Amino acid sequence: MKSVHQRGSCCAPLSFRWAPRALLWSGKKEVHSLSCQLSNPERLLDYLVHMEGQIWFLPRSLQLTGFQAYKLRVTHLYQLKQHNILASVGEDEEGINPLVKIWNLEKRDGGNPLCTRIFPAIPGTEPTVVSCLTVHENLNFMAIGFTDGSVTLNKGDITRDRHSKTQILHKGNYPVTGLAFRQAGKTTHLFVVTTENVQSYIVSGKDYPRVELDTHGCGLHCSALSDPSQDLQFIVAGDECVYLYQPDERGPCFAFEGHKLIAHWFRGYLVIVSRDRKVSPKSEFTSRDSQSSDKQILNIYDLCNKFIAYSAVFEDIVDVLAEWGSLYVLTRDGRVHALQEKDTQTKLEMLFKKNLFEMAINLAKSQHLDSDGLAQIFMQYGDHLYSKGNHDGAVQQYIRTIGKLEPSYVIRKFLDAQRIHNLTAYLQTLHRQSLANADHTTLLLNCYTKLKDSSKLEEFIKTKSESEVHFDVETAIKVLRQAGYYSHALYLAENHAHHEWYLKIQLEDIKNYQEALQYIGKLPFEQAESNMKRYGKILMHHIPEQTTQLLKGLCTDYRPSLEGQGDRETPGCRASSEEFIPIFANNPRELKAFLEHMSEVQPDSPQGIYDTLLELRLQNWAHEKDPKVKEKLHAEAISLLKSGRFCDVFDKALVLCQMHDFQDGVLYLYEQGKLFQQIMHYHMQHEQYRQVIAVCERHGEQDPSLWEQALSYFARKEEDCKEYVAAVLKHIENKNLMPPLLVVQTLAHNSTATLSVIRDYLVQKLQKQSQQIAQDELRVRRYREETTRIRQEIQELKASPKIFQKTKCSICNSALELPSVHFLCGHSFHQHCFESYSESDADCPTCLPENRKVMDMIRAQEQKRDLHDQFQHQLKCSNDSFSVIADYFGRGVFNKLTLLTDPPTARLTPSLEAGLQRDLLIHSRRGT
Repeated sequence: MKSVHQRGSCCAPLSFRWAPRALLWSGKKEVHSLSCQLSNPERLLDYLVHMEGQIWFLPRSLQLTGFQAYKLRVTHLYQLKQHNILASVGEDEEGINPLVKIWNLEKRDGGNPLCTRIFPAIPGTEPTVVSCLTVHENLNFMAIGFTDGSVTLNKGDITRDRHSKTQILHKGNYPVTGLAFRQAGKTTHLFVVTTENVQSYIVSGKDYPRVELDTHGCGLHCSALSDPSQDLQFIVAGDECVYLYQPDERGPCFAFEGHKLIAHWFRGYLVIVSRDRKVSPKSEFTSRDSQSSDKQILNIYDLCNKFIAYSAVFEDIVDVLAEWGSLYVLTRDGRVHALQEKDTQTKLEMLFKKNLFEMAINLAKSQHLDSDGLAQIFMQYGDHLYSKGNHDGAVQQYIRTIGKLEPSYVIRKFLDAQRIHNLTAYLQTLHRQSLANADHTTLLLNCYTKLKDSSKLEEFIKTKSESEVHFDVETAIKVLRQAGYYSHALYLAENHAHHEWYLKIQLEDIKNYQEALQYIGKLPFEQAESNMKRYGKILMHHIPEQTTQLLKGLCTDYRPSLEGQGDRETPGCRASSEEFIPIFANNPRELKAFLEHMSEVQPDSPQGIYDTLLELRLQNWAHEKDPKVKEKLHAEAISLLKSGRFCDVFDKALVLCQMHDFQDGVLYLYEQGKLFQQIMHYHMQHEQYRQVIAVCERHGEQDPSLWEQALSYFARKEEDCKEYVAAVLKHIENKNLMPPLLVVQTLAHNSTATLSVIRDYLVQKLQKQSQQIAQDELRVRRYREETTRIRQEIQELKASPKIFQKTKCSICNSALELPSVHFLCGHSFHQHCFESYSESDADCPTCLPENRKVMDMIRAQEQKRDLHDQFQHQLKCSNDSFSVIADYFGRGVFNKLTLLTDPPTARLTPSLEAGLQRDLLIHSRRGT
């Protein structure tokens, strides 16, 4: 087990995340150096460099091939990642004269890769040894380091001679041990590390500014450039620490033990090969073969998660290669060891077994594990902490599972009263993420109330805006109300427009009726209306005056009573006043004020308002004892009846007046409804004789039968009613309403009515009949004379010639011209006038209307004469005279037949039908 130590921080250790898998390859040839990576792993694993100047290709099939690159030896190789270009440094002749060759591996020259460029590595004449090589991925920069401390920069297209320029970038006194390009936007930096210092250059400009980063260096192969996970920092592995650098400053450092031999960066991991006993860095440039065999330690560090991912001991590691997603360790004995990274799930299971949950979490994040996987780790971590008794830490892990883990799983663990603060913390976070349901809200509020934590409670419920509410408001109000936190419940109800709950708490719990009424007055019209219907009775019982005042406004011109708001120019809303009448059930005084206000301010109020107001006034009138007040109430009731509001509900108003024995109202309604018979009946019941006569006088024209009823009424009275009988008889005589015989029969029932009572009536009636007889006789004589004259004319027309002496047409009054038409009546016409106006050839157009009337009268008289004779015959022969009369009535026989010859005043003279009906009535009375 190893540990990683970073200055200013500590890291947890871990081993066995990586494990050797198998011995993949062994060779007999001694390997000098391997330091390259391939961009095309399907073709090549690595380049094996031979001392005899050959470059070997090792594909995944492990079939070794190669070609002769130099005549003597190859010292350095660099394979670009994004291009199939290989840069090499070697020697073609003895002496220190290294050459740089650029190979295009995609093109062939005689079966070998095409060499596109060859140039000397040493720009000057002084001989020196190449120590390191690096190439920029854009193929425009190549840097070569030397043991004399100098660095050459080849700028331009490195694959062509004419497009590149070589110059000395750096000169120093210490051997160059590492180079690396770093691209940041359009700026290109070159890191240069020697055995004693670290520097950076900006090579994309002209002056190549230099920055001294540190005074610590490293040996050969002990520097590397990290990937973007570590912000492309330059790594320098010194014997005491491993340093990370930005182009302009030094970054963090890690205290890794041992003398560093190789530093390599692979997929976010730092690979370090080191040994315990220190060796002078200068010996690296002499001969590694001269070093005695020693155990070496290979450590793989996860700098992001700060632990050792793998650690193992090898013998004489030559190099560490990265290809095909694995690490390959090449040892001096000719063996290659493959190290393959275990899958993420296996790593996590190992960490779980060791209870290293923090490391597991960091690992999962670095591997970009999905949220479900992270939630599972948080849950296991929380379960582990809970089992250890660390409830505070456990709940923090459970909080991180919100949205993935069922909340009930966590809630059941902390339902114990001693863990209520942990449960509160979990539920708070659940609400902040808007994932809580009504039960969670109830539980959280119960936790607050159990803890008596008013500050947390207020912080929870008092949000700034509706969008920040993370709980079910209605549930919260219920819980707070049940727990007795009325002020908090009111705050929620008011701020979130839960008007019903606000009013329930104010009226049922706090009993603050005044505040509830004011709150209703601030609501919009629809809500104010519905809440007044719901709570109006309670408010009316406790604060009747204020409630009545609000109802008046609600039913006339309602506007919410918001301070400083409300446009008085716009019309307000109004509710149906009739719907609020039940609220005043036990408050008649307020009800009367409300109804009178509505009838005055809003004349078109519903009919129910006026009905209720009438009933209320009649009740007050009926129960009032003070005569003056009673008279005033009487006038108010009559005034209301005369307002014209009860035309459509006549029966209802009549019933109300009868129920309260309001006789004046009853009589008024009878008169309005033309119920004259009921008026007569009422006065007859109360024996109000003069009122009976007055009713007949007022309404006798509209209903003549009133006089007959009056006569029958007075005839039945045993009292002395001669004065009233005489008045009735006088009117009957004037209007000829009854036959004299019927009058006599009617008065015969009264023992007090003597002959003197009807003597004047009978005398006048006989005198009128005598006058009528005389008039009829005179009319008969006139009709006879007229008949005689007409017969004579007929006889003359039959026996004597008729001379037509008319000179003008009776239609156009123009002089007659032949042809002409003459009638015996004396009218003459032009033939064309006659044909235009005549309806028939046999009738005179001038005399036809009058002749037609006469013929109609004759036919009507003949028809009625026959009908009268038939009716009289059936009436005499039948045992049930009333059935005969009813049958004729049913057939409409007694309906008056109106003729065009009837004068407008014909109804004033007795007609045949009237006489017939009287005769029938007399006969029926006699029959009974």
